[in-house]
Amino acid sequence: MNDTASFGYRDVDAAQKAGMVRAVFSNVAAKYDLMNDAMSMGAHRLWKDQFVARVKPRPGEAILDMAGGTGDIAFRMAKQGAQVTVSDINPEMLAVGVERAAKKGFEGLAWSEQNAEDLSFSDRSFDAYTIAFGIRNVTHIDKALAQAHRVLKFGGRFFCLEFSTTTWPGFSDVYDVYSHRMVPKLGKLLAGDEDSYRYLIESICRFPPMPQFENMIRAAGFANTKVEPILGGLVAIHSGWKA
Repeated sequence: MNDTASFGYRDVDAAQKAGMVRAVFSNVAAKYDLMNDAMSMGAHRLWKDQFVARVKPRPGEAILDMAGGTGDIAFRMAKQGAQVTVSDINPEMLAVGVERAAKKGFEGLAWSEQNAEDLSFSDRSFDAYTIAFGIRNVTHIDKALAQAHRVLKFGGRFFCLEFSTTTWPGFSDVYDVYSHRMVPKLGKLLAGDEDSYRYLIESICRFPPMPQFENMIRAAGFANTKVEPILGGLVAIHSGWKA
């Protein structure tokens, strides 16, 4: 039997998923930040601030920001003196980040095209690993988590910001209607791309619930795992330490 992976609500050949995801983000790269503002009504900025506050970047420490193409997380950490390597599987997303960094005056960031499942970095290279709204697009999440564990130094910190499933009664129904009916229409209106945003919403629905994802992080070798739900779990910060 062929290895399959979810691509939105469809199951596809796992070998094809990375290319399909790459195509989605190539399509949306230029309008990605505009659409994030529109879809979340600006709330993604607060979520990212909260996320970086949990990471607690320190001056001089090496941090790998995976799936960080446009630089939103990296810029926040660089402001606190961290030496950030921004990695993404999609070169168009990285190009947007490089351009934004130049406009904002951020120097010293490293930019690297990488597949989260097969990183080229040496073992124990980083003090922290961050990934925001990216891990649900990975074909084999367990492989990405194993790579995160490998490239972290002993005592290194893993932090993931990702959409999940809210447990607030009523709110989940309202959000489900909004996300499935309105977000693709916003994608068509603002980015001229309804299908890519339909995939992004469907990928959220297929992502493992918070307890299951925490178990996956623990299975990758991380200790002291923790989940911090935001808006009842609509978004969650997952963390762990490399013992």
